[in-house]
Amino acid sequence: MAKATKEVDIERLIAQEASDFIKELEVERVLKSFKLNPYDILDLGINATENEIKKQYRKKSLLIHPDKFKHPRGIEAFDQLKKAEAMLGDKDKRDEVDAVMRHARVQVLKPLFPPGTNTSEVPDDDPRLTALDPPLDMQVKKKAREVFVEEELLKRRAQKIAYANEGAEAAKKEAEINQRKRKQEDEATWESRRDERVSTWREFAGTSSSSAAAPKKTKKKKLNVLG
Repeated sequence: MAKATKEVDIERLIAQEASDFIKELEVERVLKSFKLNPYDILDLGINATENEIKKQYRKKSLLIHPDKFKHPRGIEAFDQLKKAEAMLGDKDKRDEVDAVMRHARVQVLKPLFPPGTNTSEVPDDDPRLTALDPPLDMQVKKKAREVFVEEELLKRRAQKIAYANEGAEAAKKEAEINQRKRKQEDEATWESRRDERVSTWREFAGTSSSSAAAPKKTKKKKLNVLG
């Protein structure tokens, strides 16, 4: 009986270690996935349905949830998983991601078909695609990565330009405010010295009046006496 219990404990321990190993691999997979591609993070194809996305997210989140599995970067991986599911759950954002993925697929297939071929209508199970090496899915993901990076760089440049314009506008407004402030200070200083200016003017005016009222001294002419 004791031997049987010991064997059960060993099997349970092995199963736990195997489970932890799988969880660790999943955390590392999520962390290594391309952060701008939610399909890559969730390990899904572009044709995944809304229900499949939800099921996959639930499966992955239960596997690596920080409360269920302790990992130094478990919270980071779980956050990436949540963001990916939220992005694909938002119709507008998913449309943007899908547009990039479709564009990447067209770019991969373009050299494989004659000019004028509508490659968007070529199914994935076409013999010319199933024989590709590396596989089509891998090539599309790689090309999509390039497109995502290019678009992200364009967005960042646009943001920098916007921030620069905002900074220039803010500097202009600050200069205008400082100019108004200086004008107000000058007006206040002018007003505060009004009494001083009035007093000075009165003194000047009084001095001028005194000078005007005083009789002018006439120089006496020297008379020549004839002898």
